[in-house]
Amino acid sequence: MTSIIDDLQNPGSLPDRTDNVSVVQTHISIVFVADEFVYKVKKPVNFGFLDFSTLEKRKHYCHQEIELNRRLSKDIYLDVLPITFDGQKHILGADSGEVVEYAVKMRRIPDERLMKSVFEGGELTGDHLKKIAGVLAEFHSNALRTPEIEQFGEPEAFKVNTDENFEQVERYIGTTTQKNEFEALKRWTNDFYRSNRTLFFKRIKEGRIRDCHGDLHMEHICFTEPLSIIDCIEFNDRFRYSDTLADIAFLLMDLEYHGGEDYSELFWNEYKELAGEVDVDSLLTFYKVYRAFVRGKVNSFQVDDDGISSDKKEKAVQTARKYFKLAYSYID
Repeated sequence: MTSIIDDLQNPGSLPDRTDNVSVVQTHISIVFVADEFVYKVKKPVNFGFLDFSTLEKRKHYCHQEIELNRRLSKDIYLDVLPITFDGQKHILGADSGEVVEYAVKMRRIPDERLMKSVFEGGELTGDHLKKIAGVLAEFHSNALRTPEIEQFGEPEAFKVNTDENFEQVERYIGTTTQKNEFEALKRWTNDFYRSNRTLFFKRIKEGRIRDCHGDLHMEHICFTEPLSIIDCIEFNDRFRYSDTLADIAFLLMDLEYHGGEDYSELFWNEYKELAGEVDVDSLLTFYKVYRAFVRGKVNSFQVDDDGISSDKKEKAVQTARKYFKLAYSYID
């Protein structure tokens, strides 16, 4: 991937005119940020819950990313483009040469329009939250609901996710989480399943298990016109097929992680009225714990990424610790 990163930082290797190209990496993607567009390349990784290990799989999930994200941001996701190699250099969007990778082409959103930027600038308002609540309540009420999807709302099915989380985080005990935190969260989570089986089935009966977004936090909500919500989970259906409450819990948790408890409460009050949610506080806490733990896990993965600098790894460690402490605070 190193040669692709080097080559595509040259503006002349991109399909659209640009004066600048910067690179942002996550544990699963390399993102080339140009003046007007963004090009996202999937890393050849396999985490079990995510498998981008072959070129064919990466191509498939690029197309999935376009299709699924157009549900909430149809004007942002534009195309899937090949990355070719002509024997000397890599070019994005060329008609000739050997296809070695694929990239999702997106319209670039100004950073200052992201919900996180608006929040950090002290400019987030009740009107913003009402707008988001309205979009999400409508999305959830219309999202795909099938017998297959509803099976993912069963406690045994959702427990696959939490069991996987604990298994994958165990190796980071002492680095990004403490043993007492980890064991308390695992015990509390497993106890919740035993004590609340009927609650999970009640949610299925109410039609609350849908094809959701799956990664609903402030960096993915954009105050464009119309409002855009980007970057849903495309790589694993079981992370999207969930209770709508699990979806909304992510955004509530994210606001609280950043010190926005008042905003979280205001947003929840708006959303629950529109969505007709009543007496779901215990389940909401369960899903907040789950979401905070997932964010801790994802940041922990960066410790093992050779493509990330030591400074960024240390930052990821600190971020992960804060998420795990937030998860623990919900049950303490």
